[in-house]
Amino acid sequence: MEISVKPLKHVDIVSVTGRIDSATAPEFDNALKGLLERGRKKIVLDFTKLDYMSSAGLRAMLSALKAAKNGGGNLVLVNVNERVRDTLILVGFQSLFLQFNDIVDAVDSI
Repeated sequence: MEISVKPLKHVDIVSVTGRIDSATAPEFDNALKGLLERGRKKIVLDFTKLDYMSSAGLRAMLSALKAAKNGGGNLVLVNVNERVRDTLILVGFQSLFLQFNDIVDAVDSI
């Protein structure tokens, strides 16, 4: 898994490449917590190159969403592939996370 963060004026775009599984979820969780701890509460997760998301990754996303919203921000998803989208639907997360197909729309939403 590879994570890159592109800070914009009010939003951070976090791009994830590869797989978020039990081995890589702690790194993903730490990246999100690091942003939130620095007061960056508006986060776009770009999953264009994400192949797989395990329950550990879902927990990290949910924790970050709660922290962002508690701080007046939000966490939204962009370019979620069918496999990851099916996982979100299976666990009932599709209604928790706004999802977009365009990065500009995602950034504008928060």
